[in-house]
Amino acid sequence: MEERNCWPTMDLMRSEEMQLVQLIIPLESAHRTISYLGDLSLFQFKNLNADKSPFQRTYAAQIKRCGEMARKIRFFKDQMAKAGIIPSARFPAGNNLNMDELEAKLGDLETELVEMNGNSERLQHTYNELVEYKLVLLKAGEFFHSAFKAAAQQTENEAHHLAERSIDSPLLREQEMMVDPSKQVRLGFISGLVPREKSLAFERILFRATRGNVFLRQAVLDFPVIDPASGQKVEKNVFVIFYSGERAMNKIVKICEAFGANRYHFSDDPERQQQMLIEVSARLSELNTTIDVGHVHRDNVLSAIASQIEEWHILDNCSTRVTVSCFASVFSFPKCKVISLGEEGEIGIPHVKYAQHRCDKEVSSWRRLIQDTLQRATFDSSSQVGSIFHVLPTKELPPTYFRTNKVTSAFQEIVDAYGVAKYQEANPAVYTIITFPFLFAVMFGDWGHGICLFLATLYFIAREKKLSSQKLGDIMEMAFGGRYVIMLMALFSIYTGFVYNEFFSVPFELFGSSAYACRDSSCRDATTAGLIKVRETYPFGVDPVWHGSRSELPFLNSLKMKMSILIGVSQMNLGIILSYFNGKFFKNDLNIWYQFVPQMIFLNSLFGYLSLLILVKWCTGSKADLYHVMIYMFLSPTDDLGENQLFFGQKMLQLLLLVLALISVPWMLFPKPFLLKKQHEERHHGRSYAILDNDEDTMNSEVDHDSHGHADFEFSEVFVHQLIHTIEFVLGAVSNTASYLRLWALSLAHSELSSVFFDKVLLLAWGYNNIIILIIGIVVFVSATVGVLLVMETLSAFLHALRLHWVEFQNKFYEGDGYKFQPFSFAQIGEEDD
Repeated sequence: MEERNCWPTMDLMRSEEMQLVQLIIPLESAHRTISYLGDLSLFQFKNLNADKSPFQRTYAAQIKRCGEMARKIRFFKDQMAKAGIIPSARFPAGNNLNMDELEAKLGDLETELVEMNGNSERLQHTYNELVEYKLVLLKAGEFFHSAFKAAAQQTENEAHHLAERSIDSPLLREQEMMVDPSKQVRLGFISGLVPREKSLAFERILFRATRGNVFLRQAVLDFPVIDPASGQKVEKNVFVIFYSGERAMNKIVKICEAFGANRYHFSDDPERQQQMLIEVSARLSELNTTIDVGHVHRDNVLSAIASQIEEWHILDNCSTRVTVSCFASVFSFPKCKVISLGEEGEIGIPHVKYAQHRCDKEVSSWRRLIQDTLQRATFDSSSQVGSIFHVLPTKELPPTYFRTNKVTSAFQEIVDAYGVAKYQEANPAVYTIITFPFLFAVMFGDWGHGICLFLATLYFIAREKKLSSQKLGDIMEMAFGGRYVIMLMALFSIYTGFVYNEFFSVPFELFGSSAYACRDSSCRDATTAGLIKVRETYPFGVDPVWHGSRSELPFLNSLKMKMSILIGVSQMNLGIILSYFNGKFFKNDLNIWYQFVPQMIFLNSLFGYLSLLILVKWCTGSKADLYHVMIYMFLSPTDDLGENQLFFGQKMLQLLLLVLALISVPWMLFPKPFLLKKQHEERHHGRSYAILDNDEDTMNSEVDHDSHGHADFEFSEVFVHQLIHTIEFVLGAVSNTASYLRLWALSLAHSELSSVFFDKVLLLAWGYNNIIILIIGIVVFVSATVGVLLVMETLSAFLHALRLHWVEFQNKFYEGDGYKFQPFSFAQIGEEDD
């Protein structure tokens, strides 16, 4: 083992160091060994049986059985959650069941629960139908009772009227009574319930389908009823439809089915109606008792299951068996390969820091932990042969793992969305923690809006334990996951808001009085003309006198545009500097001398010089035209600068920087491909060797890696790749710098939108001296501020900051072609199941 100094490390700067190790495990202790390793959360397994189908692997039958048992256990948990039964936290002393006994018991309990659920659903369906039937009997009975009463009253009135008429009238009445009853038309009727929201359409369709030859009566129920078909509470109306003829009846039946109207039999005989009502009430009482008894029995069964969950180790035992069997199926017995990471597990394993520089003490602790675990597994399984563990040298690219917490994990996810870091390359997330919220704040600078965002994130943070256990919507889940990112964005927005001196676009003299004042009363027309400096310069941020003046927009445009260039050039320089640290760490001198050095020279010869001019102009108060200086630096480098000269020797410095920029382009392009070709030829002629391992599989992988890495060297491809990289950097230096001007553009847009909402909505409503208009204006102002500035503008600034980091910053050094470390961990599997 190579000895290194125990230097302090940054957990996020470089990913944790990995090693490829080999485990040779006896077959009789394989299951328990892998189970214990799953508790450690230190290993990522490699599939040595990838060429085999799942059905050809060793434990396919056990995986299927355990998967079915896990499904049954999830079914029990769902049933307990619906019944409101909490699993017991106690561990009762009982009989330890083996896998076969547990499988049989789970199958019997599932069959019993499914049968009880089916019976309960059928009884509940019948109960809901009888409830509706009873309501129909009550409401429709009222229809018929009132109709019979009205008909009797009408008959009595007609008889009294006929008695008072002439002697011919009884003859006419007698003639009507003598009509053949078979020729009289008898009306039929259909009764039932229809959803209230469909009642108007139901009535309209009935009228059109029968051409108005129906009579519909409806009664509104005072409370919702449970629909037998859906099981949901629905507001319904009781209806009775009177019709004539079988053809009309068929149409009405089809319409009822189309509208989901439940039809129930009803008799027009009052005595029969009363008898049916008594029978339905009695059946409802019996069903209610039966359903209650069924629920009690079902709750007793579920309570018995809940009390035995810990005894069965349901949450761990079954999922562990499934996972262990799955991983055991990827092994090539009697040996398997895993990737190891020195990281503590979720079960309280001692912390073993294992990053770029390792101490002998740390390595010994890490190995002792694993060896103790393997020895314990061997002892518990009563195996005569112990497991063999040793490290393998390899040139394979290991996985990437960074230590994160709830604050830094969101920033790491932002970087990983672009691409997972290559093994131990510089991690942009370290700098993104500061630069990302800062660039957002430059575009979102308003300390009033920043306070609103900060209060929103404080709500998420204060209730994070409760909200983390709840199921949130997609947007709320995203906002809650990035709550600490938004909090830092809000804090930086408050800071830049103080710099811009804007509180909902209103300036304040927070750090003292303005440095300017009117010379006399004639300069009170919102202009800087006539203003004189009467005090010291405003100590922090923009002087409030600029806001509202005619010079405000030109002044802030110039300020924010130049500030954007300075920020952009600084961040791009940081990216190039990180490429130096990558080259230094990986001992790649070619990238340092023929990539880092010329890139630094080219970028700073042009845009670093522009940044210097901006600072000099700010410090000296010069009126030089920087556009003219930069343009004629290329078009006429030998011409006299005239009034655009900012300092002595500027012309000679420009000539020197221009020559360096021109030299740096071929410096990036030509040397590196030829030096790579020379190195390849040296390796090909045997001037450098690599250590070969005795293991057959490792040897094959090394040979394959070597063949792909060296034998396939094509100079033309390498040269073209370097040409593309050079052109991309040269053009990108211009386009990336221009891209940072989005900081200026979005900051200006945010400020102007905020000013428009304040002046044209709130102040305009205030000027009417009408309380109603003022309330409307406040509502519109708050809605526009929240909807446009705090939601849409926040999202826009977030996306632009994301682009600046992914494209302008990370492409200077970040390859992002690695893959994440995914440890075999029961704790992680349990979280995913939840």
